[in-house]
Amino acid sequence: MMARRLDRTRPDARRNRVNPLDKAGITYIDYKDTELLRKFISDRGKIRSRRVTRVSAQQQRRLARAIKNAREMALLPYGSR
Repeated sequence: MMARRLDRTRPDARRNRVNPLDKAGITYIDYKDTELLRKFISDRGKIRSRRVTRVSAQQQRRLARAIKNAREMALLPYGSR
């Protein structure tokens, strides 16, 4: 049997991640605020995951809806290939 590799990261290291929207005091996500929305899309125009952006599930849904609305209004790009 193979020996298991021990996880050497501190157990509290993962919990210290701060939600960027809560830190900035943002409660309403507006589709016209492209400066904010651009922080949550990749350089290829894809919506970044919650794991990467550290936002809550509810905030992620609101961000995705705002990004999609901004794309529809031609404020943000759909994506590049």
